[in-house]
Amino acid sequence: MEYLIGVVLAVVVAGFARIAGFDRDRVFYPTLLIVIASYYILFAVMGASVQVLVGESLVTALFLLVAVVGFKMNLWLVVAALAGHGVFDFFHRLFLENAGVPVWWPGFCMAFDVVAGGWLGGMLMKRPDFARKG
Repeated sequence: MEYLIGVVLAVVVAGFARIAGFDRDRVFYPTLLIVIASYYILFAVMGASVQVLVGESLVTALFLLVAVVGFKMNLWLVVAALAGHGVFDFFHRLFLENAGVPVWWPGFCMAFDVVAGGWLGGMLMKRPDFARKG
């Protein structure tokens, strides 16, 4: 069920961004990536582990870096990072044992990330000029 909810929510968010015009600005999806990646920091705080908080912060910093570089250079990096974060969600527990992560979160977030990345990728294929800052 968490996969279905992730897919539906990603379509709703991306569709709303399209209708409202939020996605006309190149910064929308990089910002979305930063917010998505930062949730694991919140879960580490909830799990009350400083060691996990440090690990999650380092991973989040990598996604933040890709979001900034993708925004400044090429949004295809953000597509890859969103999809990559979805893969990371699937394998997250193998790298960091974060007690604050809800059981349903990895499936939900993986579905959301992959759909959001695919949506942005589809948008960039329709408007290739939008991918590069210029």
